[in-house]
Amino acid sequence: APGAVLLAAFSYGCAGVFGRRFATTPPILTAAGMTSASSLMLLPLSIIVDQPWHLPVPTTSTILAVLGFATLSTALAYILYFAILKRAGASNLLLVTFLIPVSAILLGVGFLGEVLLAQHMIGMAVIGFGLLVIDGRILSRPKPAQPVTPTK
Repeated sequence: APGAVLLAAFSYGCAGVFGRRFATTPPILTAAGMTSASSLMLLPLSIIVDQPWHLPVPTTSTILAVLGFATLSTALAYILYFAILKRAGASNLLLVTFLIPVSAILLGVGFLGEVLLAQHMIGMAVIGFGLLVIDGRILSRPKPAQPVTPTK
């Protein structure tokens, strides 16, 4: 499991850097190509492992849930991902991953009734401070004002 987490983090970092190659391609095409290619690569594995002909027919609610995940959580997310990658660059895009634990904690508190503990608040503050430091606004020195030269 730890190896899988490290491999996932490494792959995510490589994807951001590799995605810069598609800077001139519209984000919707890049997202469509990526999700289509990954679906085609996983199709043989899913047929071998899951053997869908042995599974019960999914209910309407299951089909709607899969369609919702496919459109909102996958397709729209990747369109936004590649749009931000095009505008902000790979380094800035990957900073968003630091916000995943923050959003998970806040969603857990807001929708699942989880308790917000002091350690959660400290962790979110550390993440926020880290993002400010990486952004360069905290440690940057103000630029000296340029003298105004009078015009004749």
